[in-house]
Amino acid sequence: MEVFTSLTILFRLQSRAAARLVCLLLAVSGVALAVYPVSPAATGISPAVVLPAEVASVLLPGDLIFRIGNSVESDVVRGMARNPSEKRGDPYSHVGMLIGSPARWQVLHAVPSEIPGRPDAVVKDDLAFFLGPERTHGIAIYRVTAEGATRSTAVNHALTRLGTPFRIVENDTEGQYCTTLVWRAWQRAGVELGVYFEHLNIPFAEGAYLLPHSLRNSPRLRLVFETPG
Repeated sequence: MEVFTSLTILFRLQSRAAARLVCLLLAVSGVALAVYPVSPAATGISPAVVLPAEVASVLLPGDLIFRIGNSVESDVVRGMARNPSEKRGDPYSHVGMLIGSPARWQVLHAVPSEIPGRPDAVVKDDLAFFLGPERTHGIAIYRVTAEGATRSTAVNHALTRLGTPFRIVENDTEGQYCTTLVWRAWQRAGVELGVYFEHLNIPFAEGAYLLPHSLRNSPRLRLVFETPG
């Protein structure tokens, strides 16, 4: 039944990168779906996430915004932690970097296509799009403790990755998927986030991967805002 469910999900996906993700995680996707409740996307559109104006005004370029995704791929990512308590305790499945200013915040992130015709790649989206109810029902924003010049260097490096193809690859040091994109940008700016790449025994893709819960637990991150619940 679990294998059938995973194959059904695979054939319903429109994004090749998303399909690859499910292929890679096929051996554990049944566990992921069993650990977590059905995503809101499966039962209807979730309420819109609203970022208070007083929060938007104090954000900085380079802040990291984590998203509780509504897709089945998000359920799979959340279920990848080897520690069961981390699976249940950390709902975040995607992350991007804030760029711009309070007048117009945007999110730079590596993601399977969320717009028909757009490639799976590092893209920048308006914050309102990133927070769309069809994509998320909760967020957390974290600040990397760093000086202004270092922050600018991290943002500028991340921007050089714009348009780079999105790929899920083991032991990634180039920033080809969401967590490694922001981790590598800060590393290139001289900031070590102290994260760990978790070794996963995935058929045909065994290797180390940087999962959202590891990034979020970095000692260099400070929580700025989190949606209730």
